[in-house]
Amino acid sequence: MDKQELLKKLDKLKEPRILIIGDFGIDEMVFGATQRISREAPVLILEHTETKIILGTASNAAHNISTLNCSKAAALGVYGDDYYGGVLLDALKKEGIDTKYMVKDKERKTTTKTRISGSCSQSITQQIVRIDRQTVTPLSKQTEKKAIETIKKAIPKFDGVILSDYHLGFLTDDIVRAAIDTAKEHNKIIVADAQKNLDKYSGADAITPNQPDCEKYVGYFIKDKETLKKAGTSLIKSLNLNKVLLTRGEKGMALFEKRQNETEFSEVEAFNRKEVFDVTGAGDTVVAAFTLALCAGFSAKEAMYIGNLAASIVIRYFGCHSVSVENLKSELEKL
Repeated sequence: MDKQELLKKLDKLKEPRILIIGDFGIDEMVFGATQRISREAPVLILEHTETKIILGTASNAAHNISTLNCSKAAALGVYGDDYYGGVLLDALKKEGIDTKYMVKDKERKTTTKTRISGSCSQSITQQIVRIDRQTVTPLSKQTEKKAIETIKKAIPKFDGVILSDYHLGFLTDDIVRAAIDTAKEHNKIIVADAQKNLDKYSGADAITPNQPDCEKYVGYFIKDKETLKKAGTSLIKSLNLNKVLLTRGEKGMALFEKRQNETEFSEVEAFNRKEVFDVTGAGDTVVAAFTLALCAGFSAKEAMYIGNLAASIVIRYFGCHSVSVENLKSELEKL
């Protein structure tokens, strides 16, 4: 692949409009300095120093899209009638993500993971406890109906769709089917980032599972190139997909493309194996960059290359992180 040619084309990533459908939530990071042990119970007392709100789950995929395409991203998910519902919407808007398609459900909690961390002068900051607020049961029929109506109205306005499944109940079978069918009806690219229940995403343009989840689906371990090709081909055929982008950690990525009665295979090594700090959210970055590239007219191989490049950047940072086109250009120049 010609590096200079790819550098010239990267600005095209800023053009497509992308709708992200899925399980939206936030990470609330609460920090404090240790003071003393409480007299009420044998627990630490922290003096609060800072609270950070970070976009997690599907919100991280939307954040990555918005950073890459200059705020041409929209969110379609559910939030609760609670304090954190407002916090989620504000955090999305702050990053240039359109929230007008978000659906309120008074019976559900806004997905929030609160991490409380403490530090003292003699130690680094360490997490003490995590509190999860979430509803993982499937949507009510009333909310599901409203979401499907919104999906049918929204998808025609975008160039591509990402289904971001964190298994928190929003992406029901009917919602997924409505999204895929509507995207196909209007000739929109739709990519699913799913870990399990891959059958649910049959008929999508592409899926981006990791290797362990692929192995669970096909029922055997990928231990060499032969079993790798066999697994990817199996996904393409059994799920009626055009493409599968298989993420393989330090082994890089493998791409499978439908070609009439055959499956074309290609792969790329991981670009950054020495500076891995935290892989949290890397999958969101991959699906964001890969989908944007496909919608911008890049070949699937180029899209894989760009997804790999984006992932090599975000794994150097703690927690969820997003990358810009300028970041991609800078990193590509170094390769």
